[in-house]
Amino acid sequence: MFRQIVGQAKKHPSLIPLFLFIGGGGTGAVLYVLRLALFNPDVSWDRKNNPEPWNKLGPNEQYKFYSVNVDYSKLKKEGPDF
Repeated sequence: MFRQIVGQAKKHPSLIPLFLFIGGGGTGAVLYVLRLALFNPDVSWDRKNNPEPWNKLGPNEQYKFYSVNVDYSKLKKEGPDF
């Protein structure tokens, strides 16, 4: 398959940006799904030792990918401990 893509790129050089953007988009999508699977507190891979990982987050830990107006380092805890 890779040989065919290289052959098409040699025949039609205008396809090279298309291949780059499609490859970059696919790579970005895979990396984002891996980030969600490994670092999101809603996902529990170890149910025996850590059944509820979202309860162990502190109030100043940012788990969102991008936060516009919230400075997580200045937040205080507002709820009870469970």
